[in-house]
Amino acid sequence: MGGSIRLGSVFGVPLRMHWSVPLLVVLFAYGLGRRTLPVGAPGHSPAVYAVAGVAGAALLMGSLVLHETAHAATARRKQISVEDVTLWALGGMTRMGRPKTAAAAFLVAVSGPLTSLVIGGVALGAGLGLHALARWAAVPAVVLLWLGWANLFLGVFNLLPAVPLDGGRVVQALLWWRTGDRERADLAASRGGQVTGVLMAGAGWVLLLRGAPIGLWIVFIGLFVMVVAGAERRHAALHTALRGIRVADAMTSPVTTGADWLTVQHFIDEVAVHSHHSAVPLLDFEGRPSGIVQIRRLAGVPAPSRETLRVREVAVPISQCAVAAPDEQLTEALDRVSLRTGMRILVADGGHLVGIVTGKDLARMMQRHTLRGGAQG
Repeated sequence: MGGSIRLGSVFGVPLRMHWSVPLLVVLFAYGLGRRTLPVGAPGHSPAVYAVAGVAGAALLMGSLVLHETAHAATARRKQISVEDVTLWALGGMTRMGRPKTAAAAFLVAVSGPLTSLVIGGVALGAGLGLHALARWAAVPAVVLLWLGWANLFLGVFNLLPAVPLDGGRVVQALLWWRTGDRERADLAASRGGQVTGVLMAGAGWVLLLRGAPIGLWIVFIGLFVMVVAGAERRHAALHTALRGIRVADAMTSPVTTGADWLTVQHFIDEVAVHSHHSAVPLLDFEGRPSGIVQIRRLAGVPAPSRETLRVREVAVPISQCAVAAPDEQLTEALDRVSLRTGMRILVADGGHLVGIVTGKDLARMMQRHTLRGGAQG
């Protein structure tokens, strides 16, 4: 996600934070410290409430990390590639590959909400226990109770049957298991997500008109759900249209390539300026594909470094690229497409690059599918 920075890693998965997270922490800390704590634990100084508010907001962010970590850990146990985990203003997002089975999809989807519900139950129990101890424990008790209810809400909210929420993923998995048709399940779940997103945005707007500030937050969430569900619907339609098509039928060949040992300046002068594409596959000394470099990455290299920096050092390595054999099903290859390389699939046969599939190639295949459908109709 743009505008995010890497904080570290969790179980080997990169953990990123969007710039909106500090704003979210401030809002939660303010609400907890200025409203909830003075009512639930009166008689303390503003400084105590401020510190406790920040601590509670930080704990809530930690619980969001655990929610997303549950998704990532379950995915990796099911042999699903995980790209990263990102925290942002609307919660968290785990970018991963597509599950191979309905059972794996179900387990990955349900693991996050279950984690939030467990955290919520534990926090509520601890808060009630502290509340019964003594007056000095009132502030931490209220923080834990607030954290518990927030996690219970997070768990229940995420179980709403709307893609991209976890509940929508659960519906996808169940429909996939019931029908045996993955694309049909994806289309149905994404339609449900669009409808739910519209209803949420409408409900938020009504609340906002009635003077409830939380309505604005609900509007944003509804619009987000609607947009992502629409994108997933288009993705499912793409998979349906490309079903049964081999990679070789869609690829462009021959491919313009460049040597990965060239300096950036040499590569720009000899290869990039003559290429009609926004990315160029790279070959190593043995003529085998070693990665792909985007022209915009080359343009971002400072001029003084271009004469010494090798192009492979600014490229996406082959390990992070989607690579497919010519006879492989195109839909299976699409499942491995990386966000770092965009909609591109390197086609290799016997370790040598024989073609590439780009977004334009996919659009061409979609047009053929539409024409065939029109002819049949």
